[in-house]
Amino acid sequence: MLNKYITNGFTMKSPITVDNTPVYTTHIEDGALGKGNNNGTILVSDELHPDNVQSIVDHEKVHIDQMKRGDLDYDDECVYWKGKCHKRSEMKEGDPNLPWEKEAYSKTDPYEAL
Repeated sequence: MLNKYITNGFTMKSPITVDNTPVYTTHIEDGALGKGNNNGTILVSDELHPDNVQSIVDHEKVHIDQMKRGDLDYDDECVYWKGKCHKRSEMKEGDPNLPWEKEAYSKTDPYEAL
């Protein structure tokens, strides 16, 4: 059984590692299935069945790669794609038509296991 701990106000299970990428299972408030962080970690929803985790991790790893090569970044106000600010208040995050999502969806299918 994985140990649980609290960090930054989130209850998380101890990480598993996929290809040297730390993956944490936690509650994601906005209902997302996963999140790639600019610190190189991935969060997956604690509501996912374990059989569905890998497809979400694969999708989020594309975002991690985008951040590593400098194409994607974010802060509380904007998601930056190739230097252009896309205001979070003016978009639906995760929309497959967003440029960073187009690449991730073209390389993975995070919904195949759902």
